[in-house]
Amino acid sequence: MTPETTAFETSEDAVLGGRLRLRQPLRGHRVGHDAMLLAAATAAQSGEQAIDLGAGVGGAGLALAVRVLGLKVGLVEIDPALAALAADNARLNGLDDRVRAVDCDVEDTEALARAGLVQGSIDRVLMNPPFHDTRRQNASPDPRRRRAHAAAPGLLKRWVASAAFLLKAGGVLTLIWRADELDNVLAALSGAFGAITVLPVLPGPDRPAIRVLACAVKGEQGGFSQLPPLVLNDAAGRPSAEAEAVLRHASALPLAGL
Repeated sequence: MTPETTAFETSEDAVLGGRLRLRQPLRGHRVGHDAMLLAAATAAQSGEQAIDLGAGVGGAGLALAVRVLGLKVGLVEIDPALAALAADNARLNGLDDRVRAVDCDVEDTEALARAGLVQGSIDRVLMNPPFHDTRRQNASPDPRRRRAHAAAPGLLKRWVASAAFLLKAGGVLTLIWRADELDNVLAALSGAFGAITVLPVLPGPDRPAIRVLACAVKGEQGGFSQLPPLVLNDAAGRPSAEAEAVLRHASALPLAGL
């Protein structure tokens, strides 16, 4: 490990049925289903370049690199220690030849450009921004967990603007967000993006969605469709076969085929 990653205790955990190993802090934000669902929803092809904004230790971006051989991935993370850990995770999984971690503020497009992420040069952007509203929910006392979870007003719109800055015309943004704020997602995407497709994520049958996965195309005008939901657990509370296929066996979600 690099010196930056020794400032906190870490565990090494297997995800995607052992296809990916991640070192991550024992305290604070931990990689979970959201990151794996985001990777599974991201359409990407060999030879393209994808950027994971707010990558943390690299969970979603590295999972996408595992899924798509030959894909180049950039991991953008504002916390230097987590960015260093993301770089370590790329090496741990033998992906450092095509995955690069960048210590940078997602919202600072000038800093992104200085880091070599040139305006209009990226094929795919994926992101799992902080989405807890601190006006309605208590923020964590842990600074890293708070930064990963708590969203300042207007954050989603600013992150979408950074995605638009990076993407080529016709490039695709994929994001995951709270299901009860789908209207805010659609509002943030309007203008720069169109051809929006949404996939709700339900914790169980006949229960309201807790997340939405959305993809949108830069430069397209209008267009909205919604796919049948992904149900994470069956009526008995056991993981559904569809969820197991995605989270353990690295199957793609329908959004990845768009």
